[in-house]
Amino acid sequence: MAAKVDQEMCIGCGACTGVCPVGAITLNDEGKAFVDADVCIDCGACTGVCPVGAITLE
Repeated sequence: MAAKVDQEMCIGCGACTGVCPVGAITLNDEGKAFVDADVCIDCGACTGVCPVGAITLE
């Protein structure tokens, strides 16, 4: 399953976008991280860099 971002917790820092090896994470119009589930490879790189713990693997 793809990584999931808790939109209420996300602070829009963009740390996750830089570590995703397949470019599955972008910032949406609200400045929050969004994961494209069709591209995500479930590597977990993003979960380790999120400073507020807003990203989880499901």
